[in-house]
Amino acid sequence: MRKLLFIALAFVSAISAIGQTKATLTFKAEIANRNTDAISFLNRNDGKEIKKILVGKDGVFKDSFAIEEGFYMLFDGKEYTQLFLKNGYDLKLKMDAQKFDESIVYAGKGALENNLLAQNAIEEAKYDYDTLLASTEEGFAKLIAEKKTADLLKLENAKLDPNFVALRKKSIDNSLAGLAKYHQEGLKTNKMNGSLSPSFDYDNYKGGKTKLEDFRGKYVYIDMWATWCGPCRNEIPFLKKLEEKYHQKNIVFVSISIDQLKDVEKWKKFVKEKELGGVQLFADNDWNSQFVKDYNIGGIPRFILIDPNGKIVKADAPRPSSASIEAEFDALLN
Repeated sequence: MRKLLFIALAFVSAISAIGQTKATLTFKAEIANRNTDAISFLNRNDGKEIKKILVGKDGVFKDSFAIEEGFYMLFDGKEYTQLFLKNGYDLKLKMDAQKFDESIVYAGKGALENNLLAQNAIEEAKYDYDTLLASTEEGFAKLIAEKKTADLLKLENAKLDPNFVALRKKSIDNSLAGLAKYHQEGLKTNKMNGSLSPSFDYDNYKGGKTKLEDFRGKYVYIDMWATWCGPCRNEIPFLKKLEEKYHQKNIVFVSISIDQLKDVEKWKKFVKEKELGGVQLFADNDWNSQFVKDYNIGGIPRFILIDPNGKIVKADAPRPSSASIEAEFDALLN
């Protein structure tokens, strides 16, 4: 009887242990040339931190925690990468922070899904979005159909988590729908090219107010962004490189945040910590700011190029990460 009781208790304990394992995610990261001593998991929608892991004495980041199944962003103190997380995963990441996307490799349970996301990030960075968004309606329809087919083809692997596949397909549909909307808005927006630009008069990070007319005589490259916007943050390293390369040319780089007024201190902290250059301004009424409405801005990041006379060169200019932006600047500035 005592033996049976012992076996029963051992069985219950084993079941309990299995339940605990399944109720948490284990994450381990070995990061060469790391940027900080902490990594953070962020909500993909609002950028809110949900978990931080400090580096151990052995130089490894490791922890177990409960997570709601879905997509998240991993932040290493400088750059971001997307992950798919769920309880029961035992993920092991190896990465060189100086090479980042190109060096990311996952092992363990959940590796298949997350290696797919890491590879997709590399391919997305190479995709020619400028050509896609600058195409005619007919050309856009053809290119977007080809992109959807290619994106869905990557999910045709029976070993992939079914929930991951379903969420990824939904994400692809949402992304393509967003691109289609952006393209339609772009066709309307491009009609503004050559006309006098609407103006603004916004608070400057360094103090006082700054208006567009303050930059007459110079080209103005405007970045419409927000601290919570992942794609906006991804453009920052490229924007810094442009500022460095063209700092002696007749062009000024202006970044206008459309964060909500309640987040102005968060914006100031972000500007300081990330050492953002150029002219940093804060819009007066986030998405409802008149400048945002005048330019029909429905998504960010959005870049605008204005000439020395205040006329619009491009109401929807290439991003800093674009392969064409330097050639465009050189044609205007040299």
